Amino acid sequence: MPRYLVERTFPDGLGLLAAAAGPRDLSAVIGANAQHGVTWIHSYVTSDGRRSYCVVDGPSPEALRVAARTHGLPVDRITEVRVLDPYAAA
Repeated sequence: MPRYLVERTFPDGLGLLAAAAGPRDLSAVIGANAQHGVTWIHSYVTSDGRRSYCVVDGPSPEALRVAARTHGLPVDRITEVRVLDPYAAA
């Protein structure tokens, strides 16, 4: 399964992590992704909460876009990536 880096911008900040419903909202995102064959691996969020970089597995960039639309998440850019691990050569 291809792996992608999905870049997102949240002009007003992500807010999801600060909300009381955060864990329930995150669970909904995971469920919506699964319906489209997308698996959220993890994300990096800037300290101001306005940008995120999500590592996801999925069948295609279009499947990622459809999953994001399902739960109202923006998508600025999708880049197919591969792991470069400094310990792999050891």
